Amino acid sequence: MSQSLIVFEALAAKGIALSKSQLLRLERVGKFPTRVTISHTRVAWIESEIDQWIAARIAARRQLVAA
Repeated sequence: MSQSLIVFEALAAKGIALSKSQLLRLERVGKFPTRVTISHTRVAWIESEIDQWIAARIAARRQLVAA
């Protein structure tokens, strides 16, 4: 099973315009997928987990609108 990684710079293309420090804060409290260490200076995220996170936020918004 192949999994794609997405680096910080590519998150903006998915509509995620958060700073590195804000992403780290969200990760620590379990509100954003956990990063994968590529090297001692580079991290990435599993693209499918990012897509699931986006889908969950869209679903949550739809529930608020329907309520």
